[in-house]
Amino acid sequence: MTIIDNAVYVNGLRTEDPEDLDETYFLLRQREGMAWIGLYRPDPEELHSVGEEFDLNALAIEDALAGHQRAKLEHYGECLFLVLRPARYRDDEEKVDFGEIHVFVGDEYVVTVRHAESPDLAKVRRRMEAMPEFLALGPDAVLYGILDQVVDEYEPVVAGLENDIDEIEDDLFGADPDVSRRIYELSRQVITFQRATSPLAGILQALMAGTPDREQATELRDHYRDVLDHVIRLNERVASFRALLQNALAVNAALVAQRQNDEMQRMTESSFEQNEQVKRISSWAAILFAPTLVASIYGMNFANMPELAWTYGYPYALGLMVAMGLVLYLAFKHNKWI
Repeated sequence: MTIIDNAVYVNGLRTEDPEDLDETYFLLRQREGMAWIGLYRPDPEELHSVGEEFDLNALAIEDALAGHQRAKLEHYGECLFLVLRPARYRDDEEKVDFGEIHVFVGDEYVVTVRHAESPDLAKVRRRMEAMPEFLALGPDAVLYGILDQVVDEYEPVVAGLENDIDEIEDDLFGADPDVSRRIYELSRQVITFQRATSPLAGILQALMAGTPDREQATELRDHYRDVLDHVIRLNERVASFRALLQNALAVNAALVAQRQNDEMQRMTESSFEQNEQVKRISSWAAILFAPTLVASIYGMNFANMPELAWTYGYPYALGLMVAMGLVLYLAFKHNKWI
């Protein structure tokens, strides 16, 4: 059903529950009260029917049907067209879901068009119906109730985001490889949330100021001011979330760079140690190679070789081996290879 609820109110009291929109229009003209119509993803025919009855702007109807609008307040003659971006936090996925609600407000009607489950407009209707004196102030009282409900539903979102940021701060120094991706995803949610909440301050200020043709009652201005105070605090917290995430991203980049530098330093130290070992091995191999070279030459089995018949040939060969090894040892020792 696209028509969630619709009724005609007279002096803040609900009169009847019309079966369809045509009956709602008839009762509204007959009793000269206020119609409150709640639609959920309506068909174009239903919304155009409402538009023809209340002379709604065609561009506003097109926006309400298409959806995907930014939060805004527009004036079309005596009609106010308000777009809000409600949100809810999903604990199971640690994610923020954003909805959209369009509100048409005139002198004798309020039409709400929802494209998501939130906000809970049934709760708003019950609350307003429990305060008939306040509801008797007219459509602007209903608009206040909707705004107040949307802002109230932002509080669990703020609490969920704050908890996620606290978890990220704990994970920063834990060398978690997924922390960068989580910071980025959370930053995107905070930015989207900020885009939904930041226009509300201007919207509420405009509603409080009213227009020459549409002045707000003092009681309504006080209620709007209360919602505005909540919105200002909310925006300040969201702005601090964004700053915290930017700092967390910078700290994480610094920690990653530090870990990479530490790893490079360890690799450099390991490579240096390996080079030292290679130097020692090469030095001793060269020292041992010198006498081996002399011994291998004089170990050849040829009849005619120099110095084979010399009396001092053997001790000379041994001395040459020792001398060559000693010279190489001293040279390597001087170069700190061994």
